[in-house]
Amino acid sequence: MSQGKAIEKIMAAMGRNARQTAKILAGLDAAQKTAALHGAADAIRAATAEILAANAKDMQSAEKRGLAASRLDRLMLDAGRIAAMATGVDQVADLPDPIGQVDQNWTPANGLDISRVRTPLGVVGMIYESRPNVTADAGAICVKAGNAVILRGGADGFYSSMAIAKAFRSGLAAGGLPMDAVQLVPDTDRAAVGAMLSGLEGNIDLIIPRGGKSLIARVQAEARVPVLSHLEGLCHVYVHKDADADMARAIVLNAKMRRTGVCGAAETLLIDQACAAELLPAIASDLQAAGCELRGDEAARALVPDMTGATEEDWATEYLDAILSIRVVDTLDAAMAHIACYGSDHTESIITENTEAATRFLNGVDSAIVMHNASTQYADGGEFGFGAEIGIATGRLHARGPVGAAQLTSYHYVVRGHGHIRA
Repeated sequence: MSQGKAIEKIMAAMGRNARQTAKILAGLDAAQKTAALHGAADAIRAATAEILAANAKDMQSAEKRGLAASRLDRLMLDAGRIAAMATGVDQVADLPDPIGQVDQNWTPANGLDISRVRTPLGVVGMIYESRPNVTADAGAICVKAGNAVILRGGADGFYSSMAIAKAFRSGLAAGGLPMDAVQLVPDTDRAAVGAMLSGLEGNIDLIIPRGGKSLIARVQAEARVPVLSHLEGLCHVYVHKDADADMARAIVLNAKMRRTGVCGAAETLLIDQACAAELLPAIASDLQAAGCELRGDEAARALVPDMTGATEEDWATEYLDAILSIRVVDTLDAAMAHIACYGSDHTESIITENTEAATRFLNGVDSAIVMHNASTQYADGGEFGFGAEIGIATGRLHARGPVGAAQLTSYHYVVRGHGHIRA
């Protein structure tokens, strides 16, 4: 049997297993899922040594291939990150169970009692790159929402993801849940991605890609099932003329440099010309001292002469690195126009003490997350109280922003009558 045929056979079997498991998960009560997820978290902690050994193998290979520092950071695991991963699973376990929640209830003129009730989606296919922690996050969120999940991690983190999935599945099994609630494709062959995009004989209900532009483009072009996209994070911070100076300096530095390789990292700073002369040199000094390369427009370079000139491409680039583009803008409207032109609809923040300006920004910027006086690095499901996230959805249908368990549900209508017949 050829390699391609072998992968097709493996993927078809995974699809059938996931569909059967999804039916079981849909009938479980909240306590069963909670206990099993806590078991998965404990199993991850117990497997720390194995996960670190697998990650060392991935890191060694990635370094030999010359992966960028930002990608190495996303790939790297240490004891602290593994502990945080397990804690994230525990937090998801302890969230309210979304399944069976009544979103709305009403009685129309005909006297029927009608409720809209949350239900599982079914089977989720998750395709992701570099970040092995997504293996645990996605597994926990999908199980909490009563969904089975098929995971296809990137080649960079293959061994790490395999070790995490092995521990996670053993914890589920110890808690009485079927191991196939979470399946990881055991091969890096790209044919597995094509098989998932085909829907695995109708067994995948939703595809979620999380990665670079090329992955997202392929999924959107080839998928034969609905797609919930996590696109790039070309995030902006706008320092308004009425910003508190100390707050602006602290937020901009954190938004860019806390972790440069996350999708919530700021990539462009917009600063009002009314405060630029006073604030921009200090902000630039903070960033440069932290090792950040600055690329500015003509007005920004007039205030910070050692800044590199920004090109049109810079405004549209998600660096995921210690690089920040800077533009001086005339007005709030100009800042919002820049974001509308170059942004990726992910996360934008305004820094101002002017409530009216903040309200205009929050209402007028059409991104998944809009912030006032806060670092864009808070664009994270854990920080939103979701325990973890499967990604930041930047589209406009089904779910938007951090995607947690509640966002991976559908609903149906439950109608109760009293012998009702329709004339």
